[in-house]
Amino acid sequence: MYLQFVLWDLSKSDVSVEDLRGYLRDYAVEAYSRLPGMRLKMWFANPERQVWGAVYLWDGAEYMDGPARVSRAVRLIGYPPTSVSVFEVEAVAEGDSAYENLTALGRAFT
Repeated sequence: MYLQFVLWDLSKSDVSVEDLRGYLRDYAVEAYSRLPGMRLKMWFANPERQVWGAVYLWDGAEYMDGPARVSRAVRLIGYPPTSVSVFEVEAVAEGDSAYENLTALGRAFT
């Protein structure tokens, strides 16, 4: 398994975190939910620092081209990610969470 971090500095973009939340609600969560080989994608933001990004958990490196087929983020933001990092997963622990399902959970849906 592989963990991938993708990060944007939005300070040079005309798009806000709120705009990108609409992208999540209206398109991205559903589109990414159908990608083969992607176990999880979690988006995150810090509006005060103008930071937007995502964390992926992939079954294997051969699946990491999936976002190129569905993402509209580069077009919306106006430039590619500021930083992309990939790591091999050493171990995973799933805790006893209050949430049964993580899909459609987060500020974009509140």
